[in-house]
Amino acid sequence: MSLYAATKKSNELFAHAYSKLYNIPSTGLRFFTVYSPAGRPDMAYFSFTNKLIKGETIKIFNYGNCKRDFTYVCDIVKGIKLVMNKAPEKRNGDDGLPIPPYAVYNIGNNKPENLLDFVQILSEELVRAGVLPEDYDFDSHKELVPMQPGDAPITFTDTSDLERDFGFKPSTSLRDGLRAFAEWYKKFYNI
Repeated sequence: MSLYAATKKSNELFAHAYSKLYNIPSTGLRFFTVYSPAGRPDMAYFSFTNKLIKGETIKIFNYGNCKRDFTYVCDIVKGIKLVMNKAPEKRNGDDGLPIPPYAVYNIGNNKPENLLDFVQILSEELVRAGVLPEDYDFDSHKELVPMQPGDAPITFTDTSDLERDFGFKPSTSLRDGLRAFAEWYKKFYNI
């Protein structure tokens, strides 16, 4: 089990235990591979871009056979705002005892993207934005490597609870999100 998975599970357990002990509505949120224009430099899209600009090689784990549920930050924010305005209801069970008023919602695109497709879209958007030249040789800067320890070959979310309770499902396409990143990157770094 990875530390990352353990923290996700502890979030669920904390929300349940706290609401059960104190009958206080609690909501846990689970985010899936959040990215944005001014994102974290350690995230793949950001670090890949930094390396490609320097002419360095990017490592693509599991030989590119990974899938991730990339979620654009604006979709995360919209989901948070919706959930904040509706706490789980307090109610009693058939035995008259309180049912723990808690909920856990996944916020993610519910559409796992192949890592090689992700790299292809990123490269196209970096060229389109003028961050990299049109003749950039991406193939010579990619290295397919084995899976890194503790990583999962596929991660994605089930948003059915979020859709049921709030009528919301994140929908920003990977291309639109990476386009926003590439445009921000060009402007921020004056390329």
